[in-house]
Amino acid sequence: MSGLLLRWACAGSVVSALVAPLSLPPVAHAVPAPEKRSVAALLMDLQRLYREAEESTETYNATEEKLTAQRRRVADLNRRLAAARAATRDGRSAAGRFARQQYQNSSMEISSYVRLLLARSPRGALDQRHVLRRAAADRAAAVARLERGERRAEALAAAARRALGAQESLARRRQEARDGVRARLREVEEVLASLTAAELEALARAERRGTAGAQRRLVTSGALGTAGPGGRAPSAKGARAVRYALKQVGKPYAWGAEGPSSFDCSGLTQRAWDVGGRDIPRTSQQQWALLPRVPLSKLRPGDLVVYYPTATHVALYVGEGKVVHAPRPGTRVRVSPIATNPVLGAVRPDPKARPVPDYHPPKLPEATGRAADVVL
Repeated sequence: MSGLLLRWACAGSVVSALVAPLSLPPVAHAVPAPEKRSVAALLMDLQRLYREAEESTETYNATEEKLTAQRRRVADLNRRLAAARAATRDGRSAAGRFARQQYQNSSMEISSYVRLLLARSPRGALDQRHVLRRAAADRAAAVARLERGERRAEALAAAARRALGAQESLARRRQEARDGVRARLREVEEVLASLTAAELEALARAERRGTAGAQRRLVTSGALGTAGPGGRAPSAKGARAVRYALKQVGKPYAWGAEGPSSFDCSGLTQRAWDVGGRDIPRTSQQQWALLPRVPLSKLRPGDLVVYYPTATHVALYVGEGKVVHAPRPGTRVRVSPIATNPVLGAVRPDPKARPVPDYHPPKLPEATGRAADVVL
């Protein structure tokens, strides 16, 4: 199935619901106020704000990962710089000792030829001369080490300054991403605060209808393939990831959270696969970019389903055309139809792993979508 057809089947999950008439309780005025927006417009605005909030969240997560790595690099450079400076101090002390010894010896030094004539044993004089040459070579080597150590310390100091500058830049970017999330969520709160309970219920019904329609189109298109009565079996690690993710159903969404008490979308998938025994990237964009792709027609439990053209949402496939995910702020981890958002594609963290034999799928919780859970 082409990507265009797939996007047509999954994208705009609310469009079909939005064009259908929504039955709202009668209002006091026969004609609504001019500034009052339709339920369809409200739902589209809220979904846009949630997408923008999630995109900012994933930007924050990616920047946080880079900042953590950069802090480790700065700490490592500082340790190496301290060691290099200590070695340089030791080298200077050794060079100073050699210089003092050379000065003291030079005041009594006579030529090697005279020493050879006056020596009782010419052989002994030659041996002494050899010792002196070795001492001179040691002095030269000490000076060379000192020079190399000073150059290394200077290079490490410059690298540490650059790394610290990069760390400060990442910290600023993280703050900007955090401010972006908070700004989008404030807009959501303002929209929701202006709605009545009847309007919130109407929004929930519209979204449920949109999701159900998108799921129906996706299934009937054949994009999910045919897996037989029992479905496809996951790998051993994928099965563990699925069991872990399903145990998190009901826990709240929190942007930037990786568990154990709350999650954002990619925090849930990363933690589930970590428990499963496979390390995967932190953000949905990284998971989409770095993990091997798999066709939707070959999905097996444990695969990751990625959403939206910019890969700003991710869920864990659990079988039966459903996913478990942390949807957005104000919701809880839940099981939903795979077409709950416009599907971009799927990835498999362990493509070479064989399916487990005699797989018994866990019992899936009912897909949820209450009014208070859909838009809040």
